[in-house]
Amino acid sequence: MKVLILGSGVIGVTSAYYLARAGHEVTVVDRQPEPALETSFANAGEVSPGYSSPWAGPGVPVKAVKWLLMKHGPLVIRPKLDPVMWVWLLKMLRNCTSARYAVNKSRMIPIAEYSRDALRDLRRDIGIQYDERSQGTLQLFRHQSQLDGTGEDIAVLKQYGVPFEVLSREGCIAVEPALSGVKEKFVGGLRLPQDETGDCHMFTQSLAKHAQALGVRFLFNTGIDRIVTEGARVSGVVTSAGLLQADAYVLALGSWSPRLVAPLGIALPVYPVKGYSITVPIKDASGAPESTVMDESYKVAITRLGDRIRVGGTAEISGYSSKLYDARRATLDHSLTDLFPRGGDLAKAKFWSGLRPMTPDGPPVIGPTQYANLHLNTGHGTLGWTMSCGSGRVLADMLSGKKPEIDVSALTVERYAHRFG
Repeated sequence: MKVLILGSGVIGVTSAYYLARAGHEVTVVDRQPEPALETSFANAGEVSPGYSSPWAGPGVPVKAVKWLLMKHGPLVIRPKLDPVMWVWLLKMLRNCTSARYAVNKSRMIPIAEYSRDALRDLRRDIGIQYDERSQGTLQLFRHQSQLDGTGEDIAVLKQYGVPFEVLSREGCIAVEPALSGVKEKFVGGLRLPQDETGDCHMFTQSLAKHAQALGVRFLFNTGIDRIVTEGARVSGVVTSAGLLQADAYVLALGSWSPRLVAPLGIALPVYPVKGYSITVPIKDASGAPESTVMDESYKVAITRLGDRIRVGGTAEISGYSSKLYDARRATLDHSLTDLFPRGGDLAKAKFWSGLRPMTPDGPPVIGPTQYANLHLNTGHGTLGWTMSCGSGRVLADMLSGKKPEIDVSALTVERYAHRFG
């Protein structure tokens, strides 16, 4: 088939690669001049299936009040006269129960684990390089109450056979030696040894070149205006380059996806939640992290990417604004200098923000719509990098008429009423 993919972030490019590998004729359209220049550009760098958890969980409403009052709090809400924002927040609150948290996490871990395995297959098959490290991730707890509260997460990890280690203070230092100088600031951690790290932007740009070698055509600097339908099918996409037509269409526009399909009668429950990062040159390698350390108190991830440290965090609900706020950078600076004071040169840090496409319950939306030739691959939230290869591979199987290797029925459009009603 001829397949038109809207969006060239990590989700769009992985979808294009796997579709081309399956023998389809693929075109990718994006308003940017290159792949991965928006949300995929400078994310936290984690490929962390074991930490694939919904933000909506038991206790979150109470914690949210505390976070909003913290100087370096992980949550920011900038209220707007936007009913979509408030409806999304209410739906998220409805998912803040133990039962829904367990169900939603159980829907996220399989696609994330499958995706990590697909990523490993890619490294073996095409030798792709992206500052990858396979040294696990460490969730670091500053308070004993945080360590004591890991029971529900550990239960789900056990259910899905995800290896984990509960570490003492000395155990954390054994895997992240640079923490030895600040050992009084934490009590222990939860480590997932099979998780990985890597530069999502570097990966996506490299995979786009491999996709081009398979025949994928990229149309950059091309604005996407609207989707045209005839009856129960999409007949084309109006762009700044004219009307583009194909046999099948894939929507992979992240946070912008709902706006494009709303006129078609598709109520896609995805809303942008802005995240921030700084990218810091390593000043002292012995004082830098070996892999990813997640500072649980501030919800900040500190990741080693080659000769750089990527520090990512904050959930800012402020609509589609990409404005950079100095207070958010202060939180990232604080977490890095508090845990790895010798590691990076903050004077040379690059500050960035991106819009994560979040669903109110956590799992992404992958698969067909009521339009026979329109498929979705969006709503991955903070886990687009983690879930990208698996999502692209599953989608390629769907469009090729093959049964996906894992059950993704809980992620499709047919589950909207159950998930978001």
